Amino acid sequence: MAGERTFERGVVAAGHPATAAAAAEVLERGGNAYDAAVAAGFAGAIAEPGLTSLAGGGFLLARTAEGEEVLFDFFVDTPGRGLPGAVHAGEFTPVTVRFGGADQVFNVGAGAIAVPGCLPGYLHVHRRLGRLGLAEVVTPARRLAAEGVVLGGEQVAVVRLLEAIFTLRAQGRARYAPGGRLVGPTDRVAHPDLAAFLDRVASGEIRGFDEPGLAARIAEEVGEAGGLLTAEDLAAYAVVEREPSRVAYREARLVTNPPPSFGGALVGHALAALDAAGPAEPLGSVGALERLAGVLEEVTASHVDGRLRSSRGTTHVSVADADGNLAAMTTSNGSCSGVFLAGTGVMANNIMGEADLHPDGFHAAPAGERVGSMMAPSLLVRPGAADVALGSGGSERIRSALTQVVVNLVDGRLGLAEAIDAPRVHWDGATLQAEPAIGAEVCAALAAHRPVNHWARRDLYFGGVHAVAIDGDAAGDARRGGTVAVA
Repeated sequence: MAGERTFERGVVAAGHPATAAAAAEVLERGGNAYDAAVAAGFAGAIAEPGLTSLAGGGFLLARTAEGEEVLFDFFVDTPGRGLPGAVHAGEFTPVTVRFGGADQVFNVGAGAIAVPGCLPGYLHVHRRLGRLGLAEVVTPARRLAAEGVVLGGEQVAVVRLLEAIFTLRAQGRARYAPGGRLVGPTDRVAHPDLAAFLDRVASGEIRGFDEPGLAARIAEEVGEAGGLLTAEDLAAYAVVEREPSRVAYREARLVTNPPPSFGGALVGHALAALDAAGPAEPLGSVGALERLAGVLEEVTASHVDGRLRSSRGTTHVSVADADGNLAAMTTSNGSCSGVFLAGTGVMANNIMGEADLHPDGFHAAPAGERVGSMMAPSLLVRPGAADVALGSGGSERIRSALTQVVVNLVDGRLGLAEAIDAPRVHWDGATLQAEPAIGAEVCAALAAHRPVNHWARRDLYFGGVHAVAIDGDAAGDARRGGTVAVA
């Protein structure tokens, strides 16, 4: 059962005001946390286009007011069911993206598309745990698509970063660079084709990408462009309900994403190592950060196969409702493929084109495998304190961001806003990355044992933890445009 619940309203933390508002609207209409999370997922595909999409993948961790805990796995599958052996993607286009002064190459186009999971995942969660009719859940997103949404500075920054991908096809140029000028923070971006598709979803006419006529059209266009996504892939895709992993830390318990995803396992490993190291040292001290840095190094070095797999374009939403239901949902569209699925207005993922997700080589895995992920939507249960739903975007930084927020909540007994706002470090495998709020003297002490890069400004690099508690406490991470809405 939910603990320490005194708040009689619903609360949402998400990565964009329109995403949070969609969830809050559904709560106000009488929906529960799962209706609201699904509404946020549909809306996020419009308001956070560089991070999520109906043709991406993700996970939702639910804890009902009755105490049921279940992890819904709707991450992507490898494509190619029904194709002859040794088939290679045709359109698999390298695009160089500049992250904070470092160039990184992503592969985009039709050959980078994995079997999408978000749309089937949202519909599955709604059928399984939702309370409102689907049309009411989809309505806020449909309105955003038809009337347009102002992306704001944080989301436009992502679109600018991925400009070459967003403008790969004419459909993307028309939506995000009309007249040849990339959209700005105050521009309103509408999606009339996506609005029409959402009308069909809301009415029940379309029940997923696997509808035979739609699936055939999608597969035909993707195949003609050199992609491996087939109608058989879309028909065979299945959402998986899993038993969550549970990790003890001090007297608290973290409920998180289980294998085959490994983000939750890495967070659990870090917390176990910190617990075994003895009583906590003062937050932010050299001793506390030295211990944390050592644990993050150990977690990276001891990863099961030495490979860190992650999707870079990632966002998170957390919801608590008045009944005590909790939902933590993390989704990703990779770095986007630039390709829109036929008849939908939906930009597909490029998760088959991200090198760190495919350490054995691109398209080496057989068709139909669930791709690994670093995403770790979680629930934190603490004695004498309100239960929390939390999670983060941020690729491989998810594990360090969540570990540090949990430590801040359990050891520091901070409120959510303080715990999330506190400065972070991240071990990237070679260098300890440190946020600017960590003092120069502390960084100098840490540098005695490892290379340290002391950032000059705070950046979305360090993740975006959005969290809510059943007592109404909530916080969105300013690093990624986080916002809170109360219903």
